[in-house]
Amino acid sequence: MSDAEQRVIGPGAATERVDARHWRVLLVWLQAAFRTPDLATGAAFVARVAAEADRVGATPDVVLRPDHVQVRTSTPDARGLTERDLALAAAVTAVADELGLPGAPERLTAQEIAVDALDIPAVAPFWRAVLGYVPEPGTEPDDPSLVDPSGALGPAYWFQQMDAPRPQRNRIHVDVTVPHDQAQARVAAALAAGGTLLSDVRAPAFWVLADPEGNEACVCTWQARGDG
Repeated sequence: MSDAEQRVIGPGAATERVDARHWRVLLVWLQAAFRTPDLATGAAFVARVAAEADRVGATPDVVLRPDHVQVRTSTPDARGLTERDLALAAAVTAVADELGLPGAPERLTAQEIAVDALDIPAVAPFWRAVLGYVPEPGTEPDDPSLVDPSGALGPAYWFQQMDAPRPQRNRIHVDVTVPHDQAQARVAAALAAGGTLLSDVRAPAFWVLADPEGNEACVCTWQARGDG
């Protein structure tokens, strides 16, 4: 991969360059969901996506469901988005338009489980073993993020450094990353379902919410993180 192809494109720049009917930045991925009328149409679409990925040299994850297809792409060596990912997004959009498949950005999400720990190198191996996960490529050995080696779109696990014990506070929370234009609706839905807003100081990077018993979840976006 050339230097130009390897250059990481920030979430703001990527958002401006992709088709807003389909694509959103979530964490280090470009993701899109496409509604399909039946499984056969979805399978045919997936075959076209695979062909385009081979053509541009991208390595997407693709999930086929009875009524929709999800595609997410990132460049593993760069740990972010590159020109290959944007080229794939443009090609997949063209195929979707050809097949008459509408986008469904409201169906997109990326989930992470955050484990608060005083000694991350001591804690992380347990989670790696019990989950059967592997360190995400590019993360530091003493501060890893763990991902499913099958490439499934399940939650990643990451470790948040604590500076003191907090025995009265939940030590695990869920990070739910959503499209930036869906975050307010997701927060409102959680509050309407009985949740409590604990903090919006860092919004729109993240809102900290809790369920009726105090278990915490953060609704996150790429915005306001200084890497646009």
